[in-house]
Amino acid sequence: MAKLYLEKEGYRVEDACDGVEALAKIKSLQPPLVVLDLMLPEIGGWEVCRRVRGESDVPIIMLTARNDDVDKVVGLELGADDYLTKPFNRRELVAPVRAVLRRYKKAARTEQIIKLAR
Repeated sequence: MAKLYLEKEGYRVEDACDGVEALAKIKSLQPPLVVLDLMLPEIGGWEVCRRVRGESDVPIIMLTARNDDVDKVVGLELGADDYLTKPFNRRELVAPVRAVLRRYKKAARTEQIIKLAR
């Protein structure tokens, strides 16, 4: 559903069937945002997040049925930028995607300006 919701909003979405494929696609495609399900086979979402965060600052929104406060805290401490629990509607997914992308695009523009200033 997440893929359909985001595609309806005009986003190009690449998906992965497991954590191994997710890591490979993140590395090769260098997406501007990762929406990461925690319940991935092979390599789970926690580990995918940890590995991605060790190599990249790409924004990560965790998407999961795990709604315990401890899970949310762990996800954010591992480096996720937001944490969304299932079930969710289209607006609940699209709003944080837009917000995170807007924040990171603004930071990237600021960083580029600083580099070009001198």
